Order: sequence, then structure tokens, then C-alpha cells
Amino acid sequence: MHELWFTALMNQFLAGPANALLNAFGQPAADPAKPWTNYMAMEVLVLALLVLIPLILRPMISVKKPGTLQQFFELIFEAIRGQAHDVIGHGSDKYIYLFLTLFVFILTSNLLGMIPTFEAPTMYPAVPLGCALLSFFYYNWAGITEQGVIGHLKHFAGPVWWLAWFMFPLEIISHCIRPMSLTIRLYANMFAGEEVTLSFLALVPLVIPVLVMLLHFFVSILQAFIFTVLTMVYVGGAVAHEDH
Repeated sequence: MHELWFTALMNQFLAGPANALLNAFGQPAADPAKPWTNYMAMEVLVLALLVLIPLILRPMISVKKPGTLQQFFELIFEAIRGQAHDVIGHGSDKYIYLFLTLFVFILTSNLLGMIPTFEAPTMYPAVPLGCALLSFFYYNWAGITEQGVIGHLKHFAGPVWWLAWFMFPLEIISHCIRPMSLTIRLYANMFAGEEVTLSFLALVPLVIPVLVMLLHFFVSILQAFIFTVLTMVYVGGAVAHEDH
């Protein structure tokens, strides 16, 4: 696999910490000289950007004269907050920061692939899987916190008590499939988008690739939004108070 220049930089200067972390989790690198893979390095870059942007934005925050960057992030915040309220209803603000984190992380990861010499970390299965597992554990935790263990488990039994014996195992299977469906949807779309863009760039270097990249840009936003909204739906279903 081709090593990106940023990945090579990470392997040159930060191979030691990466090997120590991988060994701590019992997953030693195949090549200790190059423990950083492209998607790992791209994830670090995304996280660095997400830490750096608030630090840059903080001195510029103004109530009277908000700058363009501040207005952009306020627009994202209000959009995600409004969508969460529509999906979950009352009390949705408790979960808004998880939704915002997922959306901004996935969106930044998706768009990173449009910059030459970089790749979208979401085009590798491990990154979407990590986001999907976070979503899965979070909405179950939210359900248990809101309803208690017994109340949360009642959701799996369905609304008709005499069908609970049938619905419970089906719901368990359905919920266990959710992380996989979230992973495949995001990974497949981003991988396909990246491959199509590279193919058109190689075949037709002018005009057509621009249109393909615009489509890829739209898909990047759409996939981040879909992933976030599905997480909202899962949280909303887990915290909803219903009589069974």
C-alpha cells in the first residue's frame, strides 16, 4: 500500500509512541518501523485540525460582529441542534455534543480525501467501524441512563406483550446489526467516491473530474449527515418513554 507523505512523517518521528500503544493493546505492528498506517495518520491529522480550529476561533468570537468562521460553525450547531430536537424531542440538548462531534469528525474526515496527497480515513473500514461502535454504545448507555436497565430492555420486547418472546431476539439481532450497517454505508460510499474520483482524474484530467469532485463533496456531506441522523434516531428510540 502506498505510504502518504504525512504517514511517512509520522513513522519517522512518532514510531515509538505508536508501537507502545499498539503493544499495550496486544496488537503489535506488522512492521515496527512503520506502525502508522495511512488511515491512522489521517485520523491524527483530523483530530489535530479539530483541536486547532477552536483555538483559532476562540479569540475571534464576538456577539456583536461574528466572523465568517464563527457564523459557519454556529450554522452547523443550530442545524444539528434543530435536527436532534425534531428527531428526539424534549431533552435532545443533552446529547447534542455527541451528535456534533460525530458530524464534524466524519465530515472533516470525508473532505480530507479531496485534498491532493491526503486520503479520507473513512474510506478504510476501521474508522467507520469505530464511529459506529461509539454510536452503538452511546445510545444504549443513554437508554439505560434514562430508563434504567429493565426499562431499556422493555424496548426490545415490543409494544405487544404476548409477542415479546418473538420480538425480543429479533430486536437484539436488529440492534447488533446496526453498527455493521453504519460501517458499511459510510465505508462503501467513501471508498467508491475516492476510487471513482481517482479513475476520472487518470482518464480525463480536465472538466469531468471537477464535476466528479463536486459530487464527491456532496456525498461527503450527505454521508456525515445520514450517520449523525441515524445516531439521533437510535438515541431517540432508546430514551423514548412508552407504555409496553
